[in-house]
Amino acid sequence: MRFVAVKSEAQQAAAMAYRTRDLLVRQRTKTINALRAHLAEQGIVAPVGPARVGRLPAIIDGDDDMLLVAVRDLARHLLEQAAGLAAKIAGLDADPRRRMTTDDMARRLTTIPGEGAVTAATITTFAPPMETYSKGLDFAAWVGLTPRQRSSGGKDRLGRTSKAGQRDIRRLLIVGAVGVVRWAAPKGAPGGSWLVVAGCERGRGNVRVTVKRRGRANQQSGRSAIERG
Repeated sequence: MRFVAVKSEAQQAAAMAYRTRDLLVRQRTKTINALRAHLAEQGIVAPVGPARVGRLPAIIDGDDDMLLVAVRDLARHLLEQAAGLAAKIAGLDADPRRRMTTDDMARRLTTIPGEGAVTAATITTFAPPMETYSKGLDFAAWVGLTPRQRSSGGKDRLGRTSKAGQRDIRRLLIVGAVGVVRWAAPKGAPGGSWLVVAGCERGRGNVRVTVKRRGRANQQSGRSAIERG
């Protein structure tokens, strides 16, 4: 029987930091989307994504008379709000990077393709100790990256991804897998790798989930080998 591990005060503080960061990210996304929607009503199609927000001041402060003064002032207000949220998010992102220098588990988690400091810090904060699982597939089942079992009568019937367990970890793992698959599409994966074969035999969405499931299994296997050594 597996019991829920008691979280330390440091883990509770890290969980609060992650929740706060997630809230700020959602607020920034809503602010940028609201600005793009208002500009679209004025006939200006703004680029998508927070990385392209830097192009908007030149559009808003242009010399043409396309925008009214009131519209320009309100757009600047939204830009300032998005910039302030981005600065706060950057400040919260600095803590997971500092943890990489002292937390060996978090540092090894970043060796998995698609995982960064934020994902590693989230796993070490919300997931039970890795010693709880005998293999990486057990962790994948806990986080909801394995298909539902609908087998009966000696026949294997696998359903959709269970989506059980900790949703924040699952979301970050899949977002990282999307980056891995997207990068491999134009650049190409190493010849003969599993990713090339899977991309031909399965849908891209299934490949993304399996990338993270295999990545966690490989990481768990490496941990077990280190402990046995």
